[in-house]
Amino acid sequence: MLNKGMLRGFLIALFFGVVLFALIPIHVPRPSFIPGFAPPPDMWPRTVSILGLALGILAMVLVALSGGRAAPEEAEYSPASPAEWRNRLIRLALALAAFAGFVFLAPRLGFLPSSMLLALAAFILAGASSRWVAVFALAVLLPLGLQLFFGNVTHTPFPQGSWGIFPTFN
Repeated sequence: MLNKGMLRGFLIALFFGVVLFALIPIHVPRPSFIPGFAPPPDMWPRTVSILGLALGILAMVLVALSGGRAAPEEAEYSPASPAEWRNRLIRLALALAAFAGFVFLAPRLGFLPSSMLLALAAFILAGASSRWVAVFALAVLLPLGLQLFFGNVTHTPFPQGSWGIFPTFN
């Protein structure tokens, strides 16, 4: 009964369950008074964690309902060669370096340029390097849309950057 799909769903549910029930209550302080209709600081992390937990449980349920059969793409899957594993590890290291760069640059450059660079790195690492115009457009427009939406609708403050190079749009 415990196959790849079930294990994958369990690990997803476990990760988001740990974040939801252990990390958020400890590391995200909740003030005693929240003015007006402002959401509490733990609202979005809690929402994402609940959705991730639900998706992990849904993946396990779907595998259980399918009778434990492997998906067609998993049935034809052959073990990776050492060169493929090396390429996967290099891509993982590059993805971790991109996130570390975002964490380093966000307080210095600000949210907007840092998230644009992160989106650009994510698209390139995902293999979308053949469509440069679409990659650059999405890397610019998605973070800009996020900042405009959350800055104007929920009045969420974003890091402006201590270097003062890029303006913020609120």
